Amino acid sequence: MFVARRSNSLHFLRSATRTTLQVRYSSTFTVRNPPKHAPREVPTPLVLCSASHWDFGTRNNIPQPFASMLAEKGHTCIEVDFGLPGESENAYYILSASELKINLRLSGSPFPPVIFARGFASLIAQTYISSHPAQGLFLISPPLSNASLFPNVLPTPLGEFDYEPKFPVAVMARPADMDLLRKYSRLGQNDLVDLIQCDNLEGRDAFMRIEQWLDELGI
Repeated sequence: MFVARRSNSLHFLRSATRTTLQVRYSSTFTVRNPPKHAPREVPTPLVLCSASHWDFGTRNNIPQPFASMLAEKGHTCIEVDFGLPGESENAYYILSASELKINLRLSGSPFPPVIFARGFASLIAQTYISSHPAQGLFLISPPLSNASLFPNVLPTPLGEFDYEPKFPVAVMARPADMDLLRKYSRLGQNDLVDLIQCDNLEGRDAFMRIEQWLDELGI
């Protein structure tokens, strides 16, 4: 594995199965290619978005073993851990979505991805799919709404997303959080969205629910 770091720029170094990138705002991009012994090689890339630096009091990252296990099954996984926003929140989301597009192109896959995002990274994932193609969106414990994050999390208001879920969308959360999502979240109230309850979002059951959802998509 090779790591390149430099402020306000993007570097890309590839090893046999894993590539790590550092971009502005200290975001980290890691590409995991399927090993040679994988039973198949799936053409659709999976993007796993996290924002572990946004809130030190919560766990906002997608468990790293998930990417390793998915790669073992033949998926190309692009892990993204977004750094803290700069002064302009709206510009940050647009910039991060643009960087995500660049890294998808650098990964070498011509196919639209399935995007997974947890916590605050859901904001960037939804910014991306609002103007770029995707084969699916899987959100883990997303915020109830953008308005609910101002001013405690976001220093400036962020408009609500208004994209139509014309592709498969799933939301996974713990039971208590899912109750709130059903009451107050736009996605939680949409009949076209798959709502998945799971007690342990880092455990084997959560991974199996992800696998099941991908199988239902034919991916």
